[in-house]
Amino acid sequence: MRDRKRPVRANPRAVRTRPSFALTALVVLAGAAAGMGVAATGVIPSDLGALGLRSGPAASADPGGAAAGGASTSVAPITAPDGETIEPLPRVSVSPGLDLDLHSLDDPASPWVVVNKSRAIDPLTWVPPELDSDGGAPMVPEASLALAAMRAAAADAGVAISVGSGYRAYGSQRSIYSEYVSRWGRARADRFSARPGHSEHQSGFAVDVFGSLGCRLKACFADEPAGEWVVAHGHEYGFIVRYPPGAEEVTGYKHEPWHLRYVGVELATEMRERGIATMEEFFSLDPAPEYG
Repeated sequence: MRDRKRPVRANPRAVRTRPSFALTALVVLAGAAAGMGVAATGVIPSDLGALGLRSGPAASADPGGAAAGGASTSVAPITAPDGETIEPLPRVSVSPGLDLDLHSLDDPASPWVVVNKSRAIDPLTWVPPELDSDGGAPMVPEASLALAAMRAAAADAGVAISVGSGYRAYGSQRSIYSEYVSRWGRARADRFSARPGHSEHQSGFAVDVFGSLGCRLKACFADEPAGEWVVAHGHEYGFIVRYPPGAEEVTGYKHEPWHLRYVGVELATEMRERGIATMEEFFSLDPAPEYG
């Protein structure tokens, strides 16, 4: 791994990635997806699925407060209408000289922000300045458009991808984590649920997806058509499987094939082409198997 300068921290609300031609294509495809009649039902956020609990994302800036944004939505699979063809995104050619200082690894508004057990979101009160649900769950706009385009392309290929939890506020994560600790103890909970302030969902760049309800939030999602499709094509839309198999000693979490992280097309493609599965390894960061 090449040596790299530490990125310069910027104002969180000033770090906004300018749309590229790939993002322009995403907007077009998202518009097609938006016209497909997506049905919404109540959501069970990712870490609450096994418990049958409900908790929606919040827009509260109070790290000790409860979720205030109301229930999020779980969206039914997108199916392409008869006679309509959804054109695929143009392939992006990634330069071998990808600038690793292009985005901050620390700023929560950056698509490359690294959040793990040793790197908390800063500030803990962070709330993305803008969220939308074009892709099926609250996310930062760039990630939401990419999710909508990815789901539309999958549907065109005959694969249904449903959406669970996107953005999740600090207060919601605290409630989820506390419930797990009370049931199974802290050591076990730490293997599959982030402590408040350490969840990628709070950044607005993470989303949980599923194919069938039977494999929702389960390892068997990886063997379903939707799970196989996101592994094969997610990078084309800027997504990686954030917690890949065999990387628990690096990421701190067991394999979660349903947990996707938006990092942008260039980085996702570069990671795939170089065979580097985690952000920690790609950016030469210390592994984060435990909380410090």
